[in-house]
Amino acid sequence: MNTPRQTAARARVATTCLLAAIVCLVGVNIVTAMEVKYVPLPGEKVDRTGKAIRSLRNLDRLAQVDDAHKRYLRSMIGEVNLSELRSATAGPATAAPTAGPATANTTKATANKTAPAKTKKAEKAGPRPRIQLAILLDNSGSMSGLINQARSELWTIVNQFATARYDGQIPELEVALYSYGNPPATQLIGLTTDLDAVSERLFSLGISGGSEHCGAVIDKATKELKWSDSNKDLKLIFIAGNERFTQGNVDYRSACKAAISKGIVVNTIHCGDEKAGIRGMWKDGALLADGRFLNINHNAAVAHIEAPQDKKIAELGVKLNETYIPYGTDGLRGARNQAVQDANAANLSTQVLTNRALTKASANYRNGAWCLADAVKSNKVKLGDVKADDLPENMRKMSLEQRRDYVSGKLQEREAIQKQIMDLNKERQSFVAAKRKELAAKGVETLDTAVVKVVREQAAKKKFNLKSADETPEPSKKDATDAKKPE
Repeated sequence: MNTPRQTAARARVATTCLLAAIVCLVGVNIVTAMEVKYVPLPGEKVDRTGKAIRSLRNLDRLAQVDDAHKRYLRSMIGEVNLSELRSATAGPATAAPTAGPATANTTKATANKTAPAKTKKAEKAGPRPRIQLAILLDNSGSMSGLINQARSELWTIVNQFATARYDGQIPELEVALYSYGNPPATQLIGLTTDLDAVSERLFSLGISGGSEHCGAVIDKATKELKWSDSNKDLKLIFIAGNERFTQGNVDYRSACKAAISKGIVVNTIHCGDEKAGIRGMWKDGALLADGRFLNINHNAAVAHIEAPQDKKIAELGVKLNETYIPYGTDGLRGARNQAVQDANAANLSTQVLTNRALTKASANYRNGAWCLADAVKSNKVKLGDVKADDLPENMRKMSLEQRRDYVSGKLQEREAIQKQIMDLNKERQSFVAAKRKELAAKGVETLDTAVVKVVREQAAKKKFNLKSADETPEPSKKDATDAKKPE
């Protein structure tokens, strides 16, 4: 049983670990997070505590989301009749069209208004290069802060790779999550491009246990994830925790060596005193797998610089939801989860919602599994092959030509919003960069740049080109085949 002194000490370590997880995994600024749990869908199990906490409990106080979008988010997470969504994919600001010639004409007119002057074709044909990132989190009793910060910083982690290119191609980003505070290590989600699903798992993760077996979780992630066989792809593991790296029945040395033998680089993040991390073999684990040992003191953390563009970017990020078209068996669930993760981000801070919006405006955010527009754009389905029963109700009576116009219009509307976000982000980055220089002149130090350098070094070894963090990523339209009507 812990004494009050031991409990206080573990709490201080947890605080340091929070800051380490943010800066080390992302290389961006730190915000204060509050615990928000995922709201289960009908029929889903609740979290480990048996409770389901509303994601929108603080939504009324969020200035960055206007009333119309608050109603939209509420409807998507079940606080308003969900059946209304079956007849329309758009939020309250966009009315669902009706079948007939007028619909097609109206949609074309809207598309012409919202479409950018010129849509660029895909950069190159062939298989996309891949960036695979597995995040292994200690979820033992002292790590609630680490989990909260992982939730808040998922989008900034993703945005580190938003500008990545490999031989002119936009790579495909895949993220996996593991928890390992309560043996055996648990896979929360395998390598996936569904970033909303990754966020969902983070918000459903509870705190449990007190044994941190680093070797076992690295071994499990190495063996069971579907890692790329190509030596050209970037494969990274980040493991964060605060206990000795040597715990458990699986030798960390053999686990790290097995990982690097498959081209998987292991980066270790010790949460606490640097010397303790070295003594606890965290640095040794990283060296064995060509990775970097990272240790951040909370005194070196820098608070988020609030930019005047944040509110508008966050609002546009929510508005993007109106351009997605749920279809098939996963359609409603996917659209609802998209809104839930917006709400989860909004409940943490404006910064988190802003970073999520930037992700949604990038090529890393794709929802072809449930969004008809994304599925058609990525050639996963042909519009003419989709059964009427799998379409949202407002599209079922449309002719094939009208459906093509409708999908095309939604894609063009999305590109226009994404361009607005990216234009605002250019202004935002200039503002933030200037403020950082002011802070640096005052003697405020941060390890952000050091961590970003680590990520860029490892990417450069695989010939991935990551632009400066202050450069704005291209919208996801670069991922499109072209702007022609869906087939």
